[in-house]
Amino acid sequence: MRLHIRHRTVYRYARRVHFLDHRLLITPRSGRDVTTVSSIVTIDPASELVWSEDAAGNTVALALITDAAPTLTILAEHDVLHTADPYPIFRLDPSAFRHPFAYANGDLALFGAGLLDSGAGGDAAAAAWLAGFRATAPDDALMLLNALNEAVGTLIAYRTRDEEGTQPPSLTLALRSGSCRDLAALFLWAARRLGFAARAASGYLFDPGSVAYDVGATHAWCEVFLPGAGWIAFDPTQRRLGSAGLVATAVGVTSEAVLPVVGGFLGEAADFVGMEASVSVNASA
Repeated sequence: MRLHIRHRTVYRYARRVHFLDHRLLITPRSGRDVTTVSSIVTIDPASELVWSEDAAGNTVALALITDAAPTLTILAEHDVLHTADPYPIFRLDPSAFRHPFAYANGDLALFGAGLLDSGAGGDAAAAAWLAGFRATAPDDALMLLNALNEAVGTLIAYRTRDEEGTQPPSLTLALRSGSCRDLAALFLWAARRLGFAARAASGYLFDPGSVAYDVGATHAWCEVFLPGAGWIAFDPTQRRLGSAGLVATAVGVTSEAVLPVVGGFLGEAADFVGMEASVSVNASA
């Protein structure tokens, strides 16, 4: 299936301002399920784009913007071939069938501590919730993770949030609501606490049930490494397993590490008027 992705971000200011360098993670990651056919990034005011690859293998564009302006518009348009199976069958190494299991030393060295450390945000209440979940969850590793995905998606109601950053897992559990990045952060914390190597992912969601050219936003989910199968996508917001409909632009240790656009400007805080972001993902011929 060929998908056309259009991602437009606009920052507005009360007057002309000078911009700091902006770091962009808005280019699809090519892999076994996604092949990039074309990718164009345009910025107004005009800027120089310096391309690189970070430690996680993400394509990074550093926008060097020299002209002052009252608005900054970043437009990315991509065409990709998306071949992920909607009903995948994962074949794990026998050593990874049952939880808990031990990762190979070579894999542990590549993961680093960040992908295995549960991180901050887990208080006694969050730990108690996870312990209660684990008491009734299956020992089969893949079924356990799928049950965790369902548990987070069922317990936490999705809501849009304009605030930057993610909620701590304990706050998401207390509120019983959060954005897709909040649900992903809760799943990520829980998976690592259970001993799995897990990473945050962000990118685009294709939902064939949505109205054509419906305006959406970037999406967040998680990936867990299971020996034999590799990195498997878990999307608690959609309560889905596998990467069907998901086009990743970045993976990292935390959701903050994979934000699509990071930058700033020179001026007063009151100069900033607002930001608008829209994404459309549509099947094309």
